[in-house]
Amino acid sequence: MEDLNPPKAQVPDDQLIADGVDEEPVEINRRSLSGNVGLFVATVAAIYAVFHMLALNGVSISRLTGIEIPFLPTFPLETWNFRIVHIAGALLLGFLLFSAHSFGPSEKVRNTSKLFSLVALILCILALTSGITAIGFAREISSGDLPQMGGLTTWAGFPGTEIYQNEVRWFGVPLLIASFGSILLGWLEKCDRDRIAYADVVLAICGISVAIYLVTIYGTAARNSVGTPFVPIGVAFAATAGTAMILELTRRLAGIALVVITAIFLTYTFTAHLLPGILSVHSAYTWQRFFGHVYSDAGILGPTTAVSSTYIILFIIFAAFLQASKVGDFFVNFAFAVAGRARGGPAKVAIFASGLMGMINGTSAGNVVATGSLTIPLMKKVGYQKKTAGAIEAAASTGGQIMPPIMGAGAFIMAEITGIPYQEIAIAAIIPAVLYFVSVYFMVDFEAAKSGMRGMSDDELPKFNRMIRQIYLFIPIIILIYALFLGYSVIRAGTLATIAAAVVSWFTPWRMNLRSILSAFELAGIMAIQIIAVCACAGVIVGVISLTGVGARFSAVLLDLASTSQLMALFFAMCIAILLGMGMPTTAAYAVAASVVAPGLVQLGIPQLTAHFFVFYFAVLSAITPPVALASYAAAGISGANPMQTSVSSFKIGIAAFIVPFMFFYNSAILMDGTWFEILLSTMTAIVGVFLLSSGVQGWFIAGRVVWFLRALLVVSALFLIEGSYVTDIIGIFIVLSIIFVQKVFRPNPDASFPVRGAD
Repeated sequence: MEDLNPPKAQVPDDQLIADGVDEEPVEINRRSLSGNVGLFVATVAAIYAVFHMLALNGVSISRLTGIEIPFLPTFPLETWNFRIVHIAGALLLGFLLFSAHSFGPSEKVRNTSKLFSLVALILCILALTSGITAIGFAREISSGDLPQMGGLTTWAGFPGTEIYQNEVRWFGVPLLIASFGSILLGWLEKCDRDRIAYADVVLAICGISVAIYLVTIYGTAARNSVGTPFVPIGVAFAATAGTAMILELTRRLAGIALVVITAIFLTYTFTAHLLPGILSVHSAYTWQRFFGHVYSDAGILGPTTAVSSTYIILFIIFAAFLQASKVGDFFVNFAFAVAGRARGGPAKVAIFASGLMGMINGTSAGNVVATGSLTIPLMKKVGYQKKTAGAIEAAASTGGQIMPPIMGAGAFIMAEITGIPYQEIAIAAIIPAVLYFVSVYFMVDFEAAKSGMRGMSDDELPKFNRMIRQIYLFIPIIILIYALFLGYSVIRAGTLATIAAAVVSWFTPWRMNLRSILSAFELAGIMAIQIIAVCACAGVIVGVISLTGVGARFSAVLLDLASTSQLMALFFAMCIAILLGMGMPTTAAYAVAASVVAPGLVQLGIPQLTAHFFVFYFAVLSAITPPVALASYAAAGISGANPMQTSVSSFKIGIAAFIVPFMFFYNSAILMDGTWFEILLSTMTAIVGVFLLSSGVQGWFIAGRVVWFLRALLVVSALFLIEGSYVTDIIGIFIVLSIIFVQKVFRPNPDASFPVRGAD
């Protein structure tokens, strides 16, 4: 890739610890392109990000320049067209940048044979045929020769008609052969890291062909037939090829877990009529009806892509500008300056720094890689075990997904799905996020106390005075929050914050000029690919759920359970949300769980905001829940610990987060629903509760270790205080006072084992 970044300015390090935290890690299957090819891909990525920024703000090139330029889009774009182009751009960039296989230590892995080249040439011809045919359809529709219906051009591709035959022979069949053939060829074909495989070029062309056809057809009256048996056959072909390419790109960027889950849902669609019980449907779905349904606003073009094409990509651009102005490095260095001297200092730094970074970048595992490469070695240096160091980083990075105002894009998806204003969601998230990070802090502090750890010395830390002089680097975040609570739209607030990041950079050695601004847009375009693929893939699952109604049947199961025990129904909902989220990025995990679980909770009479927060929290926590814990596994890769042991430790450190959703179910004041007195009282008792819970789990209370039965009582008292009513608070306080009395008067030996019958 052409290096558009300006050279780093030379500044005195003054014990700075973080340097390069902002730099995007290079995936093992990402190509390293240079020369004209690299410049072309970099340009496409920058244009892709700029296109979104202009489209979201309703600004066209013609309006900016006063010159009408043919073929350039005018904004605002029609919603479906915008989302189709959004996905097509990600497919184009994704296949050009990311290989179907990983690159080993040796760059020279090319084994492209003449046979592969010949097959790729044939597939390329077929892909171009489908694209040229789609362009021909567009010209025919825009000619005005076709009849109108309700102000829209008709497109009657019924069997036996010439349109139908052209869609099958010249568009659909060539497209399917080219796309599926290229996916298979991509698995077999290997080439150098600095070259694009032939198969991936064909897939990029196929992605563009799908977009051209769908934009064309969805502009006609045929759009009204989407989801019915009368959908044009070409839409089914395009949707099948598009879905296959989305699944393949997701596999390359996010691993196999989400692809397998999606494949299970796809298989269910065509076998549901054969299944018994709640999984059964009345009749089988045809291939044409299903794929005509799935590539609509009920599936791939639905809520998940709506969010990725607006809020998510906007904040990815914002994050790219923050990276260009070195704000990420400042976050970490500032955290070291504030918390590095405390016992177990680097662990507490990880909590603050990973929370700040994770809030913005939208992925737990990605944040572990970004900040964990710095904090995990330092935690090991001051005495933490390898598995504990990795677990702390995983738990802190996961917490960034529930940290307002951005919440790793989760707040925006929740607003899109529920219709609840974003500001209301962000405010409701404040206390639960505080409880989570306070509990992680206590867990870390007690672990350090038990092990007799020290903090870092002044010579090892950035100078606080210097850090405080750079506090202005928080200005973009402050502007974002201030604009949101002034009532500005999320898009306008995000745009202002992005501009502020560029302006703030002029007060640092890393001033953003035109070159670095283009570099930031290029970085944003590349960073967005993974989350767009994941959201589109999750949209396939959402489409299956909306077509088959399986989500409603899960809701019926929850209602049946609730008739026996509401707590049992909530526990069942928790398990489903965690299981659906295992191995999946946060965004996709919540989107799927919100479709399957949240409607059932709402039918139980739970307020919509509470129900979705309940599901969202457990979808996020799947990243640190054994046996499949993506954030923990990423941390284990850095710390060198056993992945399963790390995931168990991260589960333990984040244990309070598994209780928080039940807290705001039983006590809505935790979600800012109540009087100020109720909110403050609930917050204070909940904080004391998570302190006691951490004490019980870690076995450390009031500057000393605690015997096993007092640890159990600490956990019980924590649960009473967390529940939030006056009666339970009094019971909890009484238990705590009893524990203190026993600890001070009787001083039970914390090393004593459980009593064994028959022992001497």
